[in-house]
Amino acid sequence: MILVTGATGNAGRAVVGALAEAGEPVRALVRRQADLPAELATGDLNDPASVVAALEGVRGVFLLSGYDNMAATLAEIAKAGVERVVLLSASAAETGNPANAVSRYHIESEAMVRESGVPWTILRPRTFFANTFRWLEQLRAGDVVKDAFPDVRVAAIDPLDIGAVAATAFLTDGHEGQVYPLTGPQSLSPADRVRLLGEALGRDLTFVGLSDEEARAQMSAAMPQMYVDAFFDFFAEGNLDESTVLPTVEQVTGRPPRPFAEWAAANTAAFRRSDV
Repeated sequence: MILVTGATGNAGRAVVGALAEAGEPVRALVRRQADLPAELATGDLNDPASVVAALEGVRGVFLLSGYDNMAATLAEIAKAGVERVVLLSASAAETGNPANAVSRYHIESEAMVRESGVPWTILRPRTFFANTFRWLEQLRAGDVVKDAFPDVRVAAIDPLDIGAVAATAFLTDGHEGQVYPLTGPQSLSPADRVRLLGEALGRDLTFVGLSDEEARAQMSAAMPQMYVDAFFDFFAEGNLDESTVLPTVEQVTGRPPRPFAEWAAANTAAFRRSDV
């Protein structure tokens, strides 16, 4: 049995799907009822005591970064005799900069996993394709997409590839103590992604880059200031480079990562104006 935390999120749902497809028993930790190909267990990663019952009979745990009392959760995981933790971290950990709020919680989470006494594998994916859904409201309203950091290229990744790597780490040998940086097969700018999404939708879309001032105002309305500052540190000041395409997904799973165009074609229904 593999316990997947964050099972209704983009990566967690993909891990559940990959394990279920492989015929592996899966238990999904959820806060409320969900439609997943897994046994459901109710719990909250911010409350380690609520996770204990879900650990019965579990040999592997897919764990998210940045939750409260993570050391206590890992102590319960170790006590339950779990054989492998696969941690979803992020490229932000590679900066090594604890002054950046996003980097800090990934750095600290990785350190706790390493110190837990449970064999571990750490995944550091780049930006998710699924982040494109933040354009949903703009695309339902018209054919213009406005977004921050127009000159920043990222080798973004399909969450399905993260799920495939995680499942492989659980089901095959040789992944203990490994840190896997994960990318998609292309380094794309926001304008590239808008163009490819437009081709999938059969629409002539236009990308407009926001100035840093416009981007900061927009982001400040949606998230705490420390995270706004973190993303500006990464992408406006250039302290995080996610542009390099890496071979890790294919090395681990035996197949290349999915291109953005394939993800876009599979998700066109979500972007149709009629879905408003």
